[in-house]
Amino acid sequence: MTTRHLIDPEIVPVLDFLPDLDLSHDALPIMRAGMAAMDRPGPVAIPDIRMIPGRDGAPDVPLHIFNADPAARPRPAILHIHGGGMVMGTADAASRSIGPMAEAMGFVAASVDYRLAPETAFPGPQEDCYAAIEWLVAHADTLGIDPQRIVVLGESAGGGLAAALALMVRDRGDMALAGQILIYPMLDHRTGGAECRWQSAGTGEFIWTRASNQFCWDALRGDYGCDDARKGWFSPALADDLAGLPPTYVAVGALDLFLDEDLDFVRRLAGAGVPVECHVYPGAIHAFDMVATARVAQQSRNDLTGAIRRMLALD
Repeated sequence: MTTRHLIDPEIVPVLDFLPDLDLSHDALPIMRAGMAAMDRPGPVAIPDIRMIPGRDGAPDVPLHIFNADPAARPRPAILHIHGGGMVMGTADAASRSIGPMAEAMGFVAASVDYRLAPETAFPGPQEDCYAAIEWLVAHADTLGIDPQRIVVLGESAGGGLAAALALMVRDRGDMALAGQILIYPMLDHRTGGAECRWQSAGTGEFIWTRASNQFCWDALRGDYGCDDARKGWFSPALADDLAGLPPTYVAVGALDLFLDEDLDFVRRLAGAGVPVECHVYPGAIHAFDMVATARVAQQSRNDLTGAIRRMLALD
């Protein structure tokens, strides 16, 4: 049984230039090169790339900063975390996504080039993201940032890391986030494996499959046992308590492998008293918003823009 007939016809073309990933250790270098070479239409913003200190002796972390008007202050900011299954992708993608949006809407944006798995397993990527938010807060005055209005945003694996970062910030108590924006986030390491809680036949057939999902989570996990208080930092779905997290925005396609885990996370957030907004887009597979001309992609962008305006208090 296939779900192809359920895909929004305007999104179907994405299957031609973004085929299903068949991830493996041997294929990973080719996949990384292909993802790096992918070009997306639209405006381009040029970042100021800073090397910031890694945490606890880790290597310096590249941070791509988009700050069109440093003299204007104080302004809100977004820390962006790129997708790629924890094993692919770079912060360069922000030049065509959050960078132009920051310039158009008048906020500061930064995208963190965290270390990738399997070369760097948990908690390395998460700590790189924490180093980035820590650095933004410490340099808020220089950057013209209001440290009370910083939001974390990520898509796919970046959404999972954004959710993990929000948990780390809450647990460590060194700072506070104004919100988290999770775009089809990758939250549950069990999805697609033997411990998977979801058996939906309508999700995960295209673009991001169960096998690829398991490969990536295994790469990130390394030898971590998921048996201590950091388990939610590794896989946010494992967090025992979601209370005290910042206002949250979640968006996911109805055919996305992550649909069930994302909706479960939304329910748990609401049950924990966290203000949460959720959008499920009909006929949408993983990464559907790459087809920018599709009406459902335009709707998702409008919804995202509205959420950013509200969380950053831009209106």
